[in-house]
Amino acid sequence: MKPIVKKALQRSRRKARVRKNVFGTADRPRLTVFRSHKNIYAQIIDDTAGRTLVAASSVNQGQGYGGNKQAAKVVGAALASKALEAGIKKVVFDRNGYPYHGRVQELATAAREGGLKF
Repeated sequence: MKPIVKKALQRSRRKARVRKNVFGTADRPRLTVFRSHKNIYAQIIDDTAGRTLVAASSVNQGQGYGGNKQAAKVVGAALASKALEAGIKKVVFDRNGYPYHGRVQELATAAREGGLKF
């Protein structure tokens, strides 16, 4: 098995394990994170209705390279401000199979500092 395929398989297994227990409702939607090599994306999703309520990414923030901790902080703060405007204060955090450190942790910390509770 190639290393990249193995890595993706391991992440998908972790993701399934996490998603078994994490579900977003209208009262407490799910904040999910996706990390690509060059960018970071975050969405707040209501799983009962099956729709995205708020989204932010390093692509939309107008920065150059979005694959670092600084970009993750900006995305987390932007997502928190958009969520508060939409009336969302409490969320469930879905790390999407990624380890909780680095960019994922910075995004979560910035979202908490921006006013989201999770």
